[in-house]
Amino acid sequence: MTDYLFYLLLGSGAGAIIAALGLGLVVTYQGVSVVNFALGAMATWSAYVYADLREGAYPWPVPGLPPRYHFAGGDVGFPVAFGLALATSVVVGVLAYALVFRPLRSAPALAKVVASVGLAIVLLSLVEQRFADRASIRVDPILPREPVTIAGDLTVPRDGLWLALIVVVIGVVLWAGSRFTLVGLATRAAAENEKGATLLGYSQDRMALLSFALASLVTGLVAILAAPMIQLGSSVLTFGFLVPALGAALLGTFRHLGPTVVAGLAIGMVQSTFVKLQGDVGWFPDYGAREGLPFLVIIAALVFLGERLPERGSVDTWRLTAVPPAKVSVVAVVVPVAAAVAGILLLGPLWRAAIMTTVIATVMSLSFVVLTGFAGQTSLAQMAFAGIAGFALSRLAVQHGVPFPIAPLLACLLAAACGVVLAIPALRLRGTNLAIVTLAGGVALTELVFKNPTFVGDIASGGAQVPNPDLAGWDLGLVLGSESPRPVFALFLVAVALVLGLLVANLRRGATGRLLLAIRSNERAAAAAGVSVVQAKLLAFALSAFVAGCAGCLIAYRFGSVSEMSYGLFASLTALAVAYLGGITSVSGAVTAGVVATSGVAFFALTQAVGSLGEWGALIGGVLLIVTAIQNPHGVAGTVRQRAARARRARVPVAEAQSPPATVMV
Repeated sequence: MTDYLFYLLLGSGAGAIIAALGLGLVVTYQGVSVVNFALGAMATWSAYVYADLREGAYPWPVPGLPPRYHFAGGDVGFPVAFGLALATSVVVGVLAYALVFRPLRSAPALAKVVASVGLAIVLLSLVEQRFADRASIRVDPILPREPVTIAGDLTVPRDGLWLALIVVVIGVVLWAGSRFTLVGLATRAAAENEKGATLLGYSQDRMALLSFALASLVTGLVAILAAPMIQLGSSVLTFGFLVPALGAALLGTFRHLGPTVVAGLAIGMVQSTFVKLQGDVGWFPDYGAREGLPFLVIIAALVFLGERLPERGSVDTWRLTAVPPAKVSVVAVVVPVAAAVAGILLLGPLWRAAIMTTVIATVMSLSFVVLTGFAGQTSLAQMAFAGIAGFALSRLAVQHGVPFPIAPLLACLLAAACGVVLAIPALRLRGTNLAIVTLAGGVALTELVFKNPTFVGDIASGGAQVPNPDLAGWDLGLVLGSESPRPVFALFLVAVALVLGLLVANLRRGATGRLLLAIRSNERAAAAAGVSVVQAKLLAFALSAFVAGCAGCLIAYRFGSVSEMSYGLFASLTALAVAYLGGITSVSGAVTAGVVATSGVAFFALTQAVGSLGEWGALIGGVLLIVTAIQNPHGVAGTVRQRAARARRARVPVAEAQSPPATVMV
């Protein structure tokens, strides 16, 4: 029993980080109704700034400027470094709201998710470029680290306990501020009734700005204090602690600070005991247990504490763009296919690679069109389904000798089955709740499967191998001997995308598409009309996961192997962002998403026009993602359709004015 108590206390530091991020999520949500997926990246930048200051430099976040300013005396000392790093946290929070989220105040919540993904890409790219030579940094201790003895024979480091105490104090201070200060009361009032708070004279912008600054300050402070306890890396706080923090915030219903702190501490401490359980309990899983716990916590929170996040007033913040009619014309099909084929056959290998990226991104975006565009559901686990299919393809083809095309078909069916399984606990959810559940489920699935040799085999050599697709003795692979890249593989990708695009368009026009649109519009009305909402949702998840599995198989065939790096959390978030910006309600939107995807045709054309983006390519892509989300909150294709409709309406009065007056017969 003492051993388990030791591991519980040892996890207090991780629990404190989770609790702090949970506090930041709650404060941000109360202030501006945004689930900020970039919060961990914001805290990461603050921690790196502190680490750099302790070495006598301050990193400039603007490309083109010198990488850092060097102080003459070297290490500026703890007080100055600590103060400047905290000031940086506040500035990052203020700029994040002013430049990214304020322009999106009236936009759909999904557009805000896309913007937060873009912000995370920008900040993580800054870290990777400014600290390229120090991807992981060890920081000198800040809190006391001497072991403390508890109950006579239990000795644990005291820095984690100190950090937990500090987070508890921060939680108490924030609670008191929300209860007994005018600003706190106004923020709580606005969270319940935004219009009422505005009529009372409270500035929504100021309160939202304060919420972002405060959340960034709190998470930056804890990240700085926790940096010596962890191997500080660019993705540690962003990916390792985000999902548990979402679980803690949900247990606090995104309203209450005390339960959020307690839940965050508990999650971190219980996760720590899993190390002991793996050694003591034979059936306890060696992979995925730590990541599965937050998933179970999130499910329990939504089941027992209610199925919806609190909303500001009565505004529906998850509204989606109207779904256009599916018009499959010869021009709409022939033009993009002919352009892709011509580019593959006539342009060089670099253009061919960009076209292949565009085609695969189009297929992935089609999975979002089915699930989000047609059925109104949201998934942040699409790349996990793609990975399931990719690893299954490798295992079926290599170990069991299943030939093409049976192997990829079976792999995609397995992905569809996983989609149904993940959909079961989310059947009563929509919007942000569903996004959080699928995010946690995708992370748990990734850790349980993609890192487990039982399922994926030995991937230490660089990934599970995938043989070339071979149809009737005709090798369709990208690489064949010394011939690489082969145009035939790119043509194979175009053919698969064409078939899937036509199937999705016909789905929209058929009876199944009408059922999905019915539950998207109003689930209660659809149920009253005799539609089985449960079956329709399960079908939508299955079809969407199947299409995502197709994209996963195409990725595997392109690279000749599969690894967890291709199908991670950030890949899922980026895939959703690109699909939404292209236009998540139509096949044409999916094609647009493929064109504007990172390393796709538009991105490569930009590099050809302005020169190589080099090391700043990812950052520029994140900035473009944010700008596009602000300028086109309903997607590029949706904006084009809206402008075309306005132009048609503007021409109608002109035509009527030019027509001769009607003759009145007396």
